[in-house]
Amino acid sequence: MEHHYEHFWLDPKFWVAVSFVLFLLLVGRRIWTALTDALDARAERVRAELAEASRLRSEAEAMLKQAEADRAAALREAEAMVASAKAEAERAGASAAAEAEAAAKRRERMAMERIGAAEVSALAEVRAAAAEVATAAARTVIAERLDANADAALIDRAVADLPRALRAN
Repeated sequence: MEHHYEHFWLDPKFWVAVSFVLFLLLVGRRIWTALTDALDARAERVRAELAEASRLRSEAEAMLKQAEADRAAALREAEAMVASAKAEAERAGASAAAEAEAAAKRRERMAMERIGAAEVSALAEVRAAAAEVATAAARTVIAERLDANADAALIDRAVADLPRALRAN
């Protein structure tokens, strides 16, 4: 048995439909707000992580420049030490000719020990400088080969591994 109402607003089906639409609008608005808030928070976290990555990169570049300057200074110092050691050896040799044979031999031996120590020290400094140059070259190669997509992939992996890393500590 079906009723025919004089006006559509008198039909209970109309009011059920209106109530349903109002319910969907209210609930949908809350769900939409919650979703947009969550997405905004995630976007802000990503922005912060990108800013941190940029800051760390600029610090690394500054450290690289400082390391290159330190390496150059160490090389200059090593060259000066070798030149000084050679000059000292020449002076020792010239004064050794004027002195007695025993005194000349003793001074020559002392000069050779100093030269050896200076050479060993210079060699160690040159090796350290070479290691720094190799490290700087590796950083440069990585920086050149790491484009924005690879950088984003690294950041995504780091963000994904963050909960596991925090649990490990």
